[in-house]
Amino acid sequence: MELGMIGLGRMGANMTLRLLRGGHRVVGFDFNPDARKRVEQHGAESVASLDGLIKKVSTPRTLWMMVPSGDATEATIKALLPLLSAGDTVVDGGNSNYKDTQRRARQFVDRQLNYIDCGTSGGIWGLTEGYSMMVGGEAGVVKQLQPIFETLAPAPNRGWGRVGPSGAGHFTKMIHNGIEYGLMQAYAEGFSIMQHKKEFALDLHQVAEIWREGSVVRSWLLDLTTIALKENPALDGVAPFVPDSGEGRWTVAEAIDLNVPAPAITLALIARLASRDSDSFAAKMLSAMRHQFGGHEIKKQ
Repeated sequence: MELGMIGLGRMGANMTLRLLRGGHRVVGFDFNPDARKRVEQHGAESVASLDGLIKKVSTPRTLWMMVPSGDATEATIKALLPLLSAGDTVVDGGNSNYKDTQRRARQFVDRQLNYIDCGTSGGIWGLTEGYSMMVGGEAGVVKQLQPIFETLAPAPNRGWGRVGPSGAGHFTKMIHNGIEYGLMQAYAEGFSIMQHKKEFALDLHQVAEIWREGSVVRSWLLDLTTIALKENPALDGVAPFVPDSGEGRWTVAEAIDLNVPAPAITLALIARLASRDSDSFAAKMLSAMRHQFGGHEIKKQ
């Protein structure tokens, strides 16, 4: 198949290379000339504008969008809509909020265009391992795009599927990322407890390696944790600051809206927020209150 790739950052570039290896023709677009050169070196064509991309890809066009969620996605779609022809398809492979996806899909239907949401997991390993893809949108359109999904997936019949109508793919990916928060937090807390047990002088890399085989907590995430501990056992130079890209917040908000208790995911999100407060006023208040009611010593900075 032939498609245009919008956004040639690390993930977009890796997806382009995997598609090329699968025999697809890919035309890439990115404002960054260095990003375009990287994919050209592997056999992709590239253009410097959306208009140029539209002219390079034959109709009915399939355009795969790998740009940051929010304003960047909104601006890209706004620029694309006047350029597209009836029957064209845009796949949003980023982490858009599913409510935005549902709104955008209605815009596309009104113009006889197709909008497919594809929650994509795999990160920097996707080029070699394949991508996990949760696809939302009209079943017939997804069927037409099957060769693309089969090429990007770990195997043609594994790691991808249509999960429902427009928005369902991004909704499922949102929950996926919320679960990821909880899993990461549980591993982090467990290894932290072991690190603090100085009596045993545990080799955390060794423990992680043991857990990778036969243990009920083995996982790909543990595999990656093992690599991190091997490369830097004491995590020297790593700041205790954990960003979030939004999906955890959306998951917690959705849980509240649906009256579904999600304490593990919620606390994992709060832990990330707490990691950014290097001068916690709340912690100072706790210390001050303890001093007031019990005369407990206040530790000075």
